[in-house]
Amino acid sequence: MRTELISIETDTAPLDGALYQPDNQPVRGAVLLFHGNVMNFYSGMLRFLPPALTSLGFVCLAFNRRSHDILATYDSRAAVGGAFQLVARDIEDNRIAAAWLAQRGHPNPIVIGHSNGGMLATQHVCDHPETPALVLLSAHRGGKIDEALRAGTRGNGMMTEDGHLAFKAEALRLVNEGRGNTLMVMPGWWHVITAETYLDRISNMPDVIANASRITCPVLYVRGDEEVPSQYPAEEFKAAAAGPCDIRIIPDCDHYYRGRSDAVTAVVTKWLQKLP
Repeated sequence: MRTELISIETDTAPLDGALYQPDNQPVRGAVLLFHGNVMNFYSGMLRFLPPALTSLGFVCLAFNRRSHDILATYDSRAAVGGAFQLVARDIEDNRIAAAWLAQRGHPNPIVIGHSNGGMLATQHVCDHPETPALVLLSAHRGGKIDEALRAGTRGNGMMTEDGHLAFKAEALRLVNEGRGNTLMVMPGWWHVITAETYLDRISNMPDVIANASRITCPVLYVRGDEEVPSQYPAEEFKAAAAGPCDIRIIPDCDHYYRGRSDAVTAVVTKWLQKLP
């Protein structure tokens, strides 16, 4: 494959990434890759899938949303990154990347998203119904998680769990004082977050199951067998989907596909090859 480092302009920091193109073979189509929460274009499935996808004839765009990594710097010492993420901005970044790819001659790419990127991918496909196919790799449920956190039903120590009420109260205080960008140490993944981002996160995420009823294109939903089905609801998505949906459960596999990237790649490529 041929690899081109790219930078897509936004109204603030650019979306940096890589465009992978098939070498010496016809182009079959394009794939837009959405990374997981506080990840980036050079890790996870955005790293291991492009060689296999380009071998099938797909152009692949892997890019950083402005919420890549937990904390980073760009062109100054000002902090940027996932701790400052906003759901609406993430959705906008995906739209900007799709528009950039369309300008390069690929207006209707297949969309593949991992985890948080999968949750965002369902919203992108709802907003772009001409999308020919969607692959959800361990897409989490999304939705308004305030009540679930309060009840302690989300598991795995994420998003403060039992400390939710006190953490939320402190976040609200900071926002009301005009200090919404204050960094808070969060006792759970992803460890550091701003007050504004925390409140946005628990209130404004797209609901994957609700979105399923609006998605008519073919969908592949992949989950590792070590993942909790209630958090990565492949079966519920299939039941709610407006179009065809296939489920694949990868044995001996965690959320990040450690040691199982080859198995995930094989499942995804086999499914894509069956598409019209």
